Amino acid sequence: MTPRDQENWTRSQNRDSWLVFRIMSEFVEGFSTLAETGPSVTVFGSARTKEGQPHYEMARALGRELANEGYATVTGGGPGIMEAANRGAHEAGGVSVGLNIILPFEQGSNPYIDHDKTLSFDFFFVRKTLLVKYAQGIVVMPGGFGTMDELFEALTLIQTHKEARFPVILMGVDYWSGLLDWLRTHMLGAGNISPKDLDLFTLTDDPAEAVARIVQFCQAEGVAPNF
Repeated sequence: MTPRDQENWTRSQNRDSWLVFRIMSEFVEGFSTLAETGPSVTVFGSARTKEGQPHYEMARALGRELANEGYATVTGGGPGIMEAANRGAHEAGGVSVGLNIILPFEQGSNPYIDHDKTLSFDFFFVRKTLLVKYAQGIVVMPGGFGTMDELFEALTLIQTHKEARFPVILMGVDYWSGLLDWLRTHMLGAGNISPKDLDLFTLTDDPAEAVARIVQFCQAEGVAPNF
């Protein structure tokens, strides 16, 4: 290693040391805000879904149902499915939370988040931790790579007992059916998951049913942070 390489390496290490404090500050602010929010449900889904599309209206109805049962609706704070769920909660007078990620190619927070419940993050992993930590359930609607990442990380944490089990609801039967068939025929067929792992989630198109499953679980198991 040349002297210049050594100097560059040292500078990089020093930057990493300061990066720790930025990460800590995002965790502290998020923990402080969400710990005071009360029982909540996190909704994942595409930022590209437009108002008036069936899945948008499904998410909007879900937000209303959650508000009517006294749960805060927590989303990634962006447009599409996230906006719809926050909008439904807002329209029903419920608590509406948005954990926005700072990206160069997507707009900021949607307008249906409570003014004191909107947070912005530089780090995906901090945001994902907070989206799960205080959730009494998660509802996963049609989405892309980010939604898949969030779904399978949550399932992995439950599968490995790194967090307490909570309901995982997939909404959008037509959208998810092909994936579920693949999980059964290929992933399960190859022995890469156990049959009981397919019981970690349920599938429905009915917002009222999705919320009822979460309510029933919380009544049976109690309400507490997941880890």
